[in-house]
Amino acid sequence: MDKISIAIDGPASSGKSTVAKILAKKLHYVYCDTGAMYRALTYLAIQHHVDFNDEDQLIALCEAHQITFQPTEKGQLVFLDEEDVTVAIRQPDVTNAVSVVAKHQQVRAKMVALQQEIAKAGGIVMDGRDIGTVVLPQAEIKIFLVASVTERAQRRYKENLEKGITTDFETLKAEIQRRDHLDSTRTVSPLVQADDAVKIDTTGLSIEKVVDSIQNIIVEKGFSIF
Repeated sequence: MDKISIAIDGPASSGKSTVAKILAKKLHYVYCDTGAMYRALTYLAIQHHVDFNDEDQLIALCEAHQITFQPTEKGQLVFLDEEDVTVAIRQPDVTNAVSVVAKHQQVRAKMVALQQEIAKAGGIVMDGRDIGTVVLPQAEIKIFLVASVTERAQRRYKENLEKGITTDFETLKAEIQRRDHLDSTRTVSPLVQADDAVKIDTTGLSIEKVVDSIQNIIVEKGFSIF
């Protein structure tokens, strides 16, 4: 099988991470959760009482701590040094601040360098908001996932309930709309569909259907998945 690079971009709760994880497992590829990397830095900023707009201190935090991934039978875990922060970085305080942390040019440059290093060998599935445009512009397969705000809020609401996190549905909708605005209007690496990316509207589609659609796109472009 050709060891290609697959970039999956899209707004918050469009299904990127879930789809990327399943696809990577099916293809026996490495999965890189770029969003988790920014979330981990945001978590660090909260723990160390660093202003989300203080770019220099954010970079200092990033350089002082190591973000790593550890695959397990129950899924991929995220570690900050020796601490498992898989659940902690999905809490509302991190979710509501991560777009502010991720807007800084030096922060993104630092993360992009780390992500490109991970992807050097190929055989990678990477999801985020600027993978196809900035991190892996040479990726053979680029996907841009979208979904309605209502559907994305419903997904986040369900995920939160499963994690024991209670949140108001209308508040979630407002937070997602706010993140969409921040992500698409930031000066550095805004959320935008790459010219050569294939858009898939996941509204009303099952995860399995979306994964199947991406596998079909891979085959249509002449790459083997078996």
